[in-house]
Formats: sequence, structure tokens, C-alpha cells
Amino acid sequence: MRILIANDDGYLAPGIAALVEACQGLGEVDVFAPERNASGTSNALTLHQPLSLHTAANGFRYVSGTPSDSVHLALTAGLIPKPDLVLSGINNGANMGDDTLYSGTVAAATEGYLFGIPAIAFSLVDKGWAHLDVAARVARRVIEQVLAQPPAGHPWLLNVNIPSTAEADSAPWAITRLGRRHASFPAVAQANPRGDLFYWIGPAGEAREDGEGTDFHAIRQGQVSITPLKVDMTDHQHLPTWQRWLEPR
Repeated sequence: MRILIANDDGYLAPGIAALVEACQGLGEVDVFAPERNASGTSNALTLHQPLSLHTAANGFRYVSGTPSDSVHLALTAGLIPKPDLVLSGINNGANMGDDTLYSGTVAAATEGYLFGIPAIAFSLVDKGWAHLDVAARVARRVIEQVLAQPPAGHPWLLNVNIPSTAEADSAPWAITRLGRRHASFPAVAQANPRGDLFYWIGPAGEAREDGEGTDFHAIRQGQVSITPLKVDMTDHQHLPTWQRWLEPR
């Protein structure tokens, strides 16, 4: 077993160290992560400037780019053997509902999935790293379970959100679908000491579709949310409608 681990909080984040520790004994572990916090960068690849790669004292390799850059470089530059599993996290904060479209944590796992490698993104729901040790134990159990009973015949991509509680390692697991959020709060304008105006992106909106079966509902019930994801964004339901729209009038 060879495991590639990435994240979006940067190679110095406590979450990635905890995930690496949780994987001890499962196989050979390689770490490729962004040099700096790259939260919210989604699946961006750096195309118009070169990437630098360095190795930290603990052996983690860090990239001057995005989470997707980190995994892409590891998989395509001949730096490591092809991994059997790609892991991302443990993220400092939830990645549920619409968050997954923006999440660098999910993007790093998705990059592995795009190369045909099973992948899991792990997130600790509350920011601040409370009960990170518990979340790491949950991550280890999820990894062991899916390796022992993997879905047959195809790579898979899982988005796992773990409650920030001391009891999370004994909490039930729920297979969920993504919920939805309301629109984000407005951007916030501020002036610097020289009077120049700049803007902060507003916080994410509140949960809008959070009923039973969603990731939001599972977390609210104190469960570990496990959401299978796919990349196909085609609106299959409305393809016939668009086909009729194309027909001559």
C-alpha cells in the first residue's frame, strides 16, 4: 500500500500531521501539500508560472501552489511511485453542501480521483483543531473500513466530515448526500491606513437544504458524514428539455 496525503491548510497545519500519524502502519506515506494556506482554491491548477518544490525537515514536500497542484505534481512528475490511495486533510473546518465546490481539501482528493485513484477528503467540522486526535482516529477507522471492503470495479471519492467532539470516535456513521446553502453573505469593504479600498469575501450562507439524509443533518445529529462524490456535473435530468429546445421551431 502506498498513500499520498495532501491538504489545503498548508504543510505546517496540525491536521495533515495528524492524518499522517493516523496512517502509520498502513503502508508507505508520501506528503505533498501547499506551502501556504490555500483554502477556497477549489480545483485550480497553476498554469502561468512555474512551481517550486521543497522538502521540510520532517520529510513533507511542499509546493508553491494549490492543493490540486500538489497532487498533480506528485502524480505526474515522476517523483513517487503511483499511490494506491489519495487522502486529503484533516481540514480545519467543515466541507459540506456547496462548500465542496470551493474546497481545496476536496479538490486535492478529487485530483487523485481524476487519475483513477481512490480518494478520501477529511474535515473536522469546527475550526480551531479541537479534538483533532479524535478525528484522526475516526479517519483511521474509515480508511481501514473502506480498504477492507472497497466498492468493486471503479475508483471512488469520499467526502468525510467529522464532528468536533470527544465522542466522535464512537459516533455512528451516515452515508449522506450534499445539502445546500443559502447564498454567501455580502463581501465586506475595508480601507487600509492609506485609504485604499479592498474587499473581504463574505462568509458562507446558512444551510438551506439540510433535511434527513444530508451531510448537514448527519453532523447536527452528531454523526460522521460520509458523502460519495462524482465529477460529472451534467444535468442529466434536463437533457431531454434542452434537446427539445434545440429542435427546429
